[in-house]
Amino acid sequence: MTKIISDRKIALGAVLDWGLNLEFVSEALRADREIVLAAVANDGTALRYASADSRSDREVVLAAVSTNGSALHWVSAEFGRDREIALVAVKNDGYALHWVSEALRADREIVVAAVSQTGEALECAAEEFKSEREIVLTAVRTFGEALEHASEAFWSDREIVLAAVQESGWLPKYVAKELQTDRELLAAVAW
Repeated sequence: MTKIISDRKIALGAVLDWGLNLEFVSEALRADREIVLAAVANDGTALRYASADSRSDREVVLAAVSTNGSALHWVSAEFGRDREIALVAVKNDGYALHWVSEALRADREIVVAAVSQTGEALECAAEEFKSEREIVLTAVRTFGEALEHASEAFWSDREIVLAAVQESGWLPKYVAKELQTDRELLAAVAW
């Protein structure tokens, strides 16, 4: 059985060493702002172990998403509607776009930041961005498989398909037939 840390000084040292040690801190200390800030500064996902009040503290949430954008997963939806927090989160981890409000998924700056960090974010972007060549190209350059979430029109766009293949090392079966036998594309496939 894991021992719960109830001594403040020991708890602070533990979360400074590894933010996820917040899991082993007493409930009272999970509400201690200094301890929670230290934990999330070390690892933003430690936010999941913080008290509800701590997860509602904007400064704590901003500190958490600064170290791991996916910390948005453990906060209330209000922070997914906060443009500043959303932008910091997706710049750190593009996948955080999953926990951003629908309105902010239609915000060009946020989407570009997210797909620049990881093309996986294209899956959650507003539909209009899945048809924008520059955004799709950025996405497939960081995550080739993002092509699957792009408008089907790009499945026959040689430059975009080549960028996707060069990043991922494989040629998806759904690309246009004429591209499935393209020598340069086939040469980019990691056999």
